Amino acid sequence: MNEQISEILSTTMGNIKELVDMNAVFGEPINAPDGSMIVPVSKVSVGFASGGSEFGSKHEKLPFGGGAGAGISIIPVAFLVVKEDGVKLIPITLNSDAADKLVSMIPEVAEKVSDFFAKRKAEKEEEY
Repeated sequence: MNEQISEILSTTMGNIKELVDMNAVFGEPINAPDGSMIVPVSKVSVGFASGGSEFGSKHEKLPFGGGAGAGISIIPVAFLVVKEDGVKLIPITLNSDAADKLVSMIPEVAEKVSDFFAKRKAEKEEEY
């Protein structure tokens, strides 16, 4: 069983190495018209799991079942701008706070909209 799990781990790690190389962290340079070079920079996170089990009794040749899985996240974080006079790092700010605030406001907004329509309905009923 140890040999089979080692084979699964080796195959999984080999595939991950093929997917994640330096080009995943530092993207392909882009030559701008002004002569500068722009290099995208990303954060790469990798997770994987694998395992296996033998089935049957201890005295027989046992069937083996195993599996592996992996997940990769690549998030752009900055750009390197290379010019004749130096290198500048321009970070990308992903404002998750704004999205979180928007989501947290949904119940309050829904309540206000509901109150507004209830008030209009009451006003129309008073007219009749």
